[in-house]
Amino acid sequence: MSIEVGQMAPDFEAKIETGETIKLSDYRGKKVVLYFYPKDATPGCTAQACNLRDNYEALQKAGYVVLGISSDDEKSHKKFIEKQALPFPLIADTDLKVHEAFGTWVEKSMYGRKYMGTARTTFVIDEKGKIEEIISKVDTKNHTAQILK
Repeated sequence: MSIEVGQMAPDFEAKIETGETIKLSDYRGKKVVLYFYPKDATPGCTAQACNLRDNYEALQKAGYVVLGISSDDEKSHKKFIEKQALPFPLIADTDLKVHEAFGTWVEKSMYGRKYMGTARTTFVIDEKGKIEEIISKVDTKNHTAQILK
């Protein structure tokens, strides 16, 4: 499924690191940065999460709620949040339903080996739930600048 700017973001229900269930529609009336990343505590994902953490106040001032999402479980997310002092929730998409709804579970290739994994992608969603921007070439060290440009 291919998602495009201007479309409504697919609503979903999933658990965050605390075990609490959230829905994307819970955030209507707020702008949402929904960022898909491959794996907790890996170099690129840590750089991206820390960039968003370090600029979290600016994102909040601009009216954004930040939600990270990967296929890791709640326990892994909890450790990642504690270790990096992340001020935003991380969604555990262990069954890949949200990844599939957003088209971010894709075939990848490394050293000639093909496997399925997360396409690092950020969806900027407006207050009405419509996709405002899709960032597919994420600069992990300067991601906030890509969002707030």
